[in-house]
Amino acid sequence: MIVCGDDGLAHRLAAELRGVYGEQVTLVVPPSGRRVRQPVVGRARAASAALLDRVSAAVNRAGAGAPGGEPAGNEQVVEAAEVTEAVLGEAGADRAAALALVYDDDETNIRAALTARRLNPRLRLVLRLYNRRLGQHIEELLDQTAALASGSGGGGTRGFDASTTVLSDADTAAPALAATALIGTSKVVQTEGLVLRAVERQPPGPGEVADPGLCTLALLSATSNDPAGADGSEGSGEHGPRLLPDEAAVASATGRGTVVLEQVSYSGPSLPHGRGGVPPLGSLFSRRLRWSLAGLVGCVLALAVALTLVTGEHPLYATYVTLLDLFGINDPAFHQPTGQQVLQLLSGLVGLLLLPVLLAAVLEALGTFRTASALRKPPRGLSGHVVLLGLGKIGTRVLTRLRELHIPVVCVESDPEARGLATARRLRVPVVLGDVTQEGVLEAAKIHRAHALLALTSADTTNLEASLYARSLRPDLRVVLRLYDDDFATAVYRTLRAAHPSALTRSRSVSHLAAPAFAGAMMGRQILGAIPVERRVLLFAEIEVGGHPQLEGRTVGEAFRPGAWRVLALNTAPPGGRRGDREAAEDDGAATSGLVWDLPPSYVLGAGDRVVLAATRRGLAELLGRRRRERAGA
Repeated sequence: MIVCGDDGLAHRLAAELRGVYGEQVTLVVPPSGRRVRQPVVGRARAASAALLDRVSAAVNRAGAGAPGGEPAGNEQVVEAAEVTEAVLGEAGADRAAALALVYDDDETNIRAALTARRLNPRLRLVLRLYNRRLGQHIEELLDQTAALASGSGGGGTRGFDASTTVLSDADTAAPALAATALIGTSKVVQTEGLVLRAVERQPPGPGEVADPGLCTLALLSATSNDPAGADGSEGSGEHGPRLLPDEAAVASATGRGTVVLEQVSYSGPSLPHGRGGVPPLGSLFSRRLRWSLAGLVGCVLALAVALTLVTGEHPLYATYVTLLDLFGINDPAFHQPTGQQVLQLLSGLVGLLLLPVLLAAVLEALGTFRTASALRKPPRGLSGHVVLLGLGKIGTRVLTRLRELHIPVVCVESDPEARGLATARRLRVPVVLGDVTQEGVLEAAKIHRAHALLALTSADTTNLEASLYARSLRPDLRVVLRLYDDDFATAVYRTLRAAHPSALTRSRSVSHLAAPAFAGAMMGRQILGAIPVERRVLLFAEIEVGGHPQLEGRTVGEAFRPGAWRVLALNTAPPGGRRGDREAAEDDGAATSGLVWDLPPSYVLGAGDRVVLAATRRGLAELLGRRRRERAGA
């Protein structure tokens, strides 16, 4: 396996391949002088110095091995400023099984992928691209190139999985970060129209059994609600989360929260695009102006009623005459009753008051249209919202996810040219421009009335300082931090939890959330996505049963391996049929077009079946590794 990258995801992915899958890895990284410097925690400001000393000590005590304490496998490191054909040749791309290009720049990954496909058409490619639409086109192009090379260049490529998989660390981590900030929010895996929705449920009462939903994917830590308990990591032991439990474990798990699968279906895009720069009608006028208009309308109605009572005219005629008086186009009420003359004078006075209100309405409407593309400010009285720090790659995806869930959001960004500002403008999300470490910025985002804080900037110290300052303003605030290194994230999580036992704190490493999906794709299977279960990861994959003795010829019940993998559904659609499929016909929520859910335990899995399954990292490694060794032995 070859991994090329310039940030923490490359190192985490290499460790995942070595420690979980037992693969030999060649890591291609920039020269030492050009590598992205890992965050130095000790450079925080004085406000967080005391906490950082404790965190640094915890990090120094943490192990530096592969995930889960696995011994590191063989690794070769190649330093190169660019991924050229010569560099790929030195790394052994002509004889490698898979190549992952996880540079932070889309253009660099695309250029290297084209070179690698030309160098070795048999190579399995995994690309990290932020642009999803471009990623679909690149994936189709590289797959077509491999297919043509296989058909015209001889049978040398037969029997090899030369597929191309385009993934985004932002797309992989965003649902997990959004769900972590909210209680009871569904965790959604969506790819090419296939939607798998899971939800975290609170522990049942004494003597009750957790509702399994369609099936129970995980049992949460027995101490997940205890601030002094385990943190749900790989080494939490029997008190930690249990992935893919059997029915007996679910039945006996009283008092423990669960993650259950609620839906498996086909669906189209869930977030419609806005109507461009046209604002809604209610936003054209301010609240004060709307009250002024309402007052004038009330005055007109009162004058019309009074004129009806004085003259005995029909109410419609009286309203018409009142409007004529209001606009000053009626004849003076000479030689008329005194009451009618008084009403005419009052109508003229109201007309004088109406002119500035109408002028203000016109100017305000024009200003609203003129500034429709400008950033909105947090409205007065806003509460119960999520404050999102940082509108980079990760922050933009999380913002989109939160708006899909109809969660009110206020963003804070220091860079006026950040890529996420256009998305915030399109979604009409309030944005505060300023350095979050400066006083007054978080206050402008209404942090004292917020429900949660999502600190997702690219600087660990900024995220940590913002979280500490927010906690000083509101000690019970729900906080989620994005941190570079997972060991550091664990140390921060434990320290903040001990310092603020009454508040919920979560720390997440994007590379930790994304690496399992990239590693699974390198093993040659379509990884649909991943969801976090506390500090562990559960993968969803679609694989062919043929060639897997753990599945082929077995019933669904026999194929279920608690704690390793579980078959969720049978996909009867032709290969590639999910792309663009938007006509799903549900039958009692159990079956969808091309997807059969609720398979009987006695159903025998045949060699030609394709199944959607949930698996742990080690379970998926066992499934894929055994087949790989059989092929090598043959």
